[in-house]
Amino acid sequence: MSVENKDKKWWEKEVIYQIYPKSFKDSNNDGIGDIQGIQEKLPYLKELGITTIWICPIFTSPMVDNGYDISDFEGINPEFGTMADFDHLLKKANQVGIKVILDLVINHTSDEHPWFQAALKDKESPYRAYYIFKEGKTEPNNWRSIFGGSVWEKLPNEDMYYFHAFDKKQPDLNWENKALRQELYGMINRWLEKGIAGFRIDSITFIKKDQDFASLPADGVDGLASCKSKTRNRPGIEIFLNELKKETFEKYNCVTVGEAPGVPYEEYGDFIGDDGYFSMIFDFNYSDIDVESGSDWFKRTNWTTKEFKEKLKRSQEVLQKNGWGANFIENHDQPRAVSKFIKPDYQTDEAAKAIGMLYFFLRGTPFIYQAQELGMQNAERKTIDQFNDISSIDNYYRSIQEGFTPEEAMTFVNQRSRDNTRTPFPWDDSQYGGFSKTTPWLEMTEENPSRNAQQNQVLNHYKQMIELRQFGVVSEVLTNGTITFLENVPDNVIAYKRTLNEVEVYCYTNLSETQEMISLEGENIQILLNSHDDLPSEANELALHPYQSILVKKINEVSDNGN
Repeated sequence: MSVENKDKKWWEKEVIYQIYPKSFKDSNNDGIGDIQGIQEKLPYLKELGITTIWICPIFTSPMVDNGYDISDFEGINPEFGTMADFDHLLKKANQVGIKVILDLVINHTSDEHPWFQAALKDKESPYRAYYIFKEGKTEPNNWRSIFGGSVWEKLPNEDMYYFHAFDKKQPDLNWENKALRQELYGMINRWLEKGIAGFRIDSITFIKKDQDFASLPADGVDGLASCKSKTRNRPGIEIFLNELKKETFEKYNCVTVGEAPGVPYEEYGDFIGDDGYFSMIFDFNYSDIDVESGSDWFKRTNWTTKEFKEKLKRSQEVLQKNGWGANFIENHDQPRAVSKFIKPDYQTDEAAKAIGMLYFFLRGTPFIYQAQELGMQNAERKTIDQFNDISSIDNYYRSIQEGFTPEEAMTFVNQRSRDNTRTPFPWDDSQYGGFSKTTPWLEMTEENPSRNAQQNQVLNHYKQMIELRQFGVVSEVLTNGTITFLENVPDNVIAYKRTLNEVEVYCYTNLSETQEMISLEGENIQILLNSHDDLPSEANELALHPYQSILVKKINEVSDNGN
């Protein structure tokens, strides 16, 4: 049965909440969050106002990369519960009007996946063609994996290497093999038949590799070169992505959110246009402004608000021209936004509200990462053995290898660690924050958290933001309106206008430590939302406090009968 076009883009009206299941809520007090814990907190999510939850991987996994190393695509990892638990969560979520999307990890598997185990045991196995094996007495090339070290791992009893763009326990799948692709499509369709609303698709731009496997000029003291230029968004990937869509997503009225690093803006139309591979994709061009490379944390930048504004403006213009975007300021791979975007002396509740407003009213579907709505900040760890994240550990030792002191290396890791957003959710101020009654799998930001989901003004502000976008007087313009960035504002102010049917809504954010003046040129305005309690004004100017954001509606002076 065909679906009308307006229903096909249902995801444009969603507010999506990302759950890191290991750290959300522990229902059985083993220190690890689980599926029943998510179900227990559905009332909280409903009250917050979100409409869809994206759950990070809950599949069977040795958890080397916290579930992004899957050993059974259609099994539930026992530490999270059972398939019956998931089915029950899906049913209960749908009953309260919350959709569920899952992570789809199809660039690689765990080395414990039966396919890979079969490939290791027998060199004649057809499963060897499901992965990338190369014969030789030395590594086939000098590519460096995303998590450090060579992309090649030698088999113990053969002159043979297998390829892994990420960890050595995450061997890449060989998408050149048609039989493998068909296996993946069958698995995807079975999940969609179950009734999930769609997928966030992990590292999807890595599925096509340059088949010459040629070495590159070294870019580090380890003599290796980043594999990205040979393994990410390479020519020919469009064949795989079109086939993936045709064989799976196109058959369902589902949402697909691509994690698609490395895609140049000129190609966004292929990825998110009317005939694009996905409903929307994440753009990392502005989110990674603090480092030169998302995988080299010691290469820090001294970014300015003006630079950040230009990147955000460019991103939104390209997304608007080509299709739809997935807007975010935090996720499971990023540090906390308050710690990243706001100078230490100003990391307040008001600033947390402001940074939320800055991104939430952009054009696209807003994503909220768990506990972002509480104004959470980075954890400060003293030693590298306090970290769980493999990327943090790799960056610590690579920083030292590159000539930095252990103290400097620890600073880089504390600033950028993925563990910053993976700390257990603080529900209250009790020991372990109401997340669990036993020691959590990862140290909390505070053992008895002063910042939690009780009496939290940032949380209340997020509820207001969501209510405004979904049901407020300017809901239509915030969802469907065009976006235009304003030029006549100070460098430290990021301002944009959303417009629909002559209704205009403006968002102004002062992303700096100094007070900034903005001119409203005598226009009549209605303040819809303010991150601070006050808004000093002088004549036709408003004074924005450091890290203050306001959302205003322009009031057109027309009669009640005016058109």
